[in-house]
Amino acid sequence: MERDSSIKVFTTCPLSNDLASDQFLDRLIDVARWSDEAGCTGMLVFSDNARLDPWSLSHLIIQRTKTLCPLVAIQPIYMHPYWVAKQITTFAYLYGRRFYLNMVAGGFKNDLEALKDSTPHDKRYDRLIEYTTIIMRLLSGSSAVTYEGEFYGVSKVKLSPPLPEPLMPEVFVSGSSEAGVAAARALSATAIKYPKTSGEEAAPETDLPQGIRVGIIARERESDAWDVAHARFPADRTGQLTRQLAEKVSDSVWHKQLSSMSSETPSAASVYWLAPFQNYKAMCPYLVGSYDQVGQELSTYFDAGYRTVILDTPPDAEDLRHTFAALEAAATPQVV
Repeated sequence: MERDSSIKVFTTCPLSNDLASDQFLDRLIDVARWSDEAGCTGMLVFSDNARLDPWSLSHLIIQRTKTLCPLVAIQPIYMHPYWVAKQITTFAYLYGRRFYLNMVAGGFKNDLEALKDSTPHDKRYDRLIEYTTIIMRLLSGSSAVTYEGEFYGVSKVKLSPPLPEPLMPEVFVSGSSEAGVAAARALSATAIKYPKTSGEEAAPETDLPQGIRVGIIARERESDAWDVAHARFPADRTGQLTRQLAEKVSDSVWHKQLSSMSSETPSAASVYWLAPFQNYKAMCPYLVGSYDQVGQELSTYFDAGYRTVILDTPPDAEDLRHTFAALEAAATPQVV
């Protein structure tokens, strides 16, 4: 079986605050290497007040892999858009590697308030459009850029060295809110959703590329997959309370949507599983089952038009191999 080549697959960088520094470095390199060898397009690298600098981590990822592209989460309050463009063109000059940009409008309100940012949720997406527009204009040509907006402005600024056109980054934006979808459309970006079950998830809008963020636990037999799932994500009351607290300090639409869904009892036959999110062990829903079961769920998303998948952090190379078996099953017609 072969995976649909039109589907871009990203893994996720391990979290730096879960491990000691020496353990984290080894873990980061391992996950990057597994992802590279599996044929993933790239790896999501988080950015918030509690994480390490994503550009430094991206440097390590590029040095230890052959083709893997960092998908860097970019929070406008951390740096000027010119500096983001300068980072991208510097990496391109040194390594000839492409970046993907995950533009972050918000996150935890506590993080924003600590940096004296009280911009309302929807207004942050207006700011994000300006910020990303400046970055992409700087990267897209050799001429000087002048831009004057409500939040940002530059005057006759030129990027050097210029970015080779084949290395122009693709932009991702959260597509869970109306403001996020509007920003994605304004930026010609891919809108990333934390999906509902395939039967409940609305088809993506035809004028907007979209993707999903999910974890996958798949095995040849359904029972084996569920054994792994329950062992990896046991019930955790402390985690449940932490997740409830996180909901109170976040104004993210996707977080509230998953929280409202987590109170519902799933069908016994469902591959869609929210327990990792409920227990604050993952920030996305999971698909659990046999290769064919998970593949069927994925194929419903793909048939609807979703072309990007951002996976959770793989625990080992073997688990990622099982995940790709489910992705390959999604591209194989089911025999009834």
